[in-house]
Amino acid sequence: MEKIDPAKVPQRTLYTGAKMPAVGMGTFGSDHATAEQVQEAVRGAIKVGYRHFDCAACYGNEAQIGQVFTEAFAAGEVKREDLFIVSKVWNDMHGKGDVLLACARTLKDLQLDYLDMYYVHWPFPNYHPPKCEGTERNPDSKPFSVGRFMATWRQMERLVDMGLTRHIGMSNMTLPKLKAVLPLCRIKPAAIEMELHPCFQQQELFDYVRSQGIQAVGFCPLGSPDRPERDRTAEDIADLEQPIIRKIAQAHGVHPVLVAIKWAVQRGQTPIPFSIKEKNYTSNLKCVTEDPLTEEEMEEMKKMECNNRLVKGQVFLWPGAEDWQELWDPDGTDALWDK
Repeated sequence: MEKIDPAKVPQRTLYTGAKMPAVGMGTFGSDHATAEQVQEAVRGAIKVGYRHFDCAACYGNEAQIGQVFTEAFAAGEVKREDLFIVSKVWNDMHGKGDVLLACARTLKDLQLDYLDMYYVHWPFPNYHPPKCEGTERNPDSKPFSVGRFMATWRQMERLVDMGLTRHIGMSNMTLPKLKAVLPLCRIKPAAIEMELHPCFQQQELFDYVRSQGIQAVGFCPLGSPDRPERDRTAEDIADLEQPIIRKIAQAHGVHPVLVAIKWAVQRGQTPIPFSIKEKNYTSNLKCVTEDPLTEEEMEEMKKMECNNRLVKGQVFLWPGAEDWQELWDPDGTDALWDK
């Protein structure tokens, strides 16, 4: 097993002064990796040198991952303060008092006293069961509401007050939503998790997040070739097959996956790639410690942008909504929200 010195991995400094490793390990097994396979990958990743783990209640594997953390602490492989551990509150736990219960369950499952980051996974309480079909709809789903979201956020802020999480964040937001809620926050988000990959760079949202002193964390950093079937459409573009990234990969003698990760880190976001294969998750981390892309290559990568959103979220649509784009405020306004 090859080991990477965690000190060589770039770090992000959050607005609190806390450090976040600039590459994390995602733990969403999609529909192809079992909880036990993810568990073994996390066990190996700690040994390899990962110090940032992105978890979530809805991934269905936090209890297994928590066992790995406890064993690693007990064996002296790593200290709790050396890890940056993240989780997320799922959509069915936005109600009054539910966020505390959700966080407590996550802490129990992960066998921790506190989290380093806790996200609101989606900005509405629209729920779907695990592994549902892409055509499934919940009749109780509702459009985004500033009032409902802020009621959930107030509960998130109390988790910080209670010491249950060091930071709180948001995920799957849009520019209009962020501009509406940020002025209302007593504790602002330390990070925004968003879909970011070469063919979906979200430049306007990315720039705004950074201008607010908030760290952008990118999911689907490889273009998510193993995402669930419900998130696939005929129009999707495979980032790793595009000529620009393949040409750069050839110049560096690496797989296009590693170009996508290098690009993400050098751009300033924190990618959270996932793999259950030791060779892959090792190279995903090692690549940011050596042989960076040139300025010219970074400029070339900008040309890959083609608004290729992959996680469309159509299972969260409310009655009367006809298109997944309605979730993402396509006209840049609050026209589709509950007022």
